[in-house]
Amino acid sequence: MGIARRRAAHHMHAAMKALHFLRFASDATILALIAGGVLAISALAAWRDVRRRRRRNIDAVGIMPWRDIAAISSIAGMVLLAMAVMGWIKGDG
Repeated sequence: MGIARRRAAHHMHAAMKALHFLRFASDATILALIAGGVLAISALAAWRDVRRRRRRNIDAVGIMPWRDIAAISSIAGMVLLAMAVMGWIKGDG
């Protein structure tokens, strides 16, 4: 039981440090984190589009427009990242 409590305390401490970082992060840093998440969605959608194009059964078309999701999220992620970099250069973060 002692090891489990130490691990729980360690994880709680790590979570508190992450929340502390997010609470006091600048707007530019928050934008960069959001941009990273959006670009990760874009990478996932691009991977799924490749898998859809390589499917064995040509008639087994899915309903998700992976190409469009990848394109829109990559553009949005790049715009958010550009705004974050402009904020860092300006001195906001």
